[in-house]
Amino acid sequence: MKTSGNTILVTGGSAGIGFEIAKAFSEKDNHVIITGRNEERLQNAASKLKNVTHIATDVTSASDVANLVAILQNDFPSLNVVINNAGKASYYGLDENVDAYTNAEEEMLTNYLSVIRLNQLLLPLLKNNGEAAIVNVSSIAAFVPNHVIPTYAASKAALHSYSQSLRIALGKATDIEVFELMPPLVNTEFSTEIGGENGIPPKEVADDLINAFENDTYEIQVGRTAQLFQLFLQSPADALLAMNPGIQQKVA
Repeated sequence: MKTSGNTILVTGGSAGIGFEIAKAFSEKDNHVIITGRNEERLQNAASKLKNVTHIATDVTSASDVANLVAILQNDFPSLNVVINNAGKASYYGLDENVDAYTNAEEEMLTNYLSVIRLNQLLLPLLKNNGEAAIVNVSSIAAFVPNHVIPTYAASKAALHSYSQSLRIALGKATDIEVFELMPPLVNTEFSTEIGGENGIPPKEVADDLINAFENDTYEIQVGRTAQLFQLFLQSPADALLAMNPGIQQKVA
């Protein structure tokens, strides 16, 4: 997949991983469109970047997404890359007195179902533009969950499975490549509650995505994700313990 001359949509592009991805691609002669729910944050992010357009959009809102798709079709018909980065996470334990159902509902809608809707609506545009790509941003938790983000991990596992099926389906008759970006803990505002300051910088995630485009690496295991995945292949129980330090029983 080429890394320049693209028209790229990045959802959740005003901060964190999304902002760094938008920055990395904007600096390589691409036009980047960033979305997010907060207009002020989007404007601030766009002011720091070149070749960037911002469109306020809540990916969980059907009307917002319909409006976004209409704008893209009319104003950006050359769109050929969609990066589904917008995410939602709740930090809690399933043994706590919390509304796990509502948490799971919000996470599944944002992290999984909204991705399916947007991809489906933009497929006709992508198919018209030759070489194209969809990037779904999942997580290290897609294959090894952490008990403090239980339903977030489940939503990313669903996204991982969907990404593989989408890659197979689109590979049959289109030129659309499907990438899955799987970061470990990243130092962003999004991960503050689970010790994000101990994570890798978001720029490392963006750089790995650029490298994956250059080398057609479709499952992008960033940083610690690669090591944990290898451990998972060798021993799922040991991988689960590594992802949940201090938990020594009932893991397999």
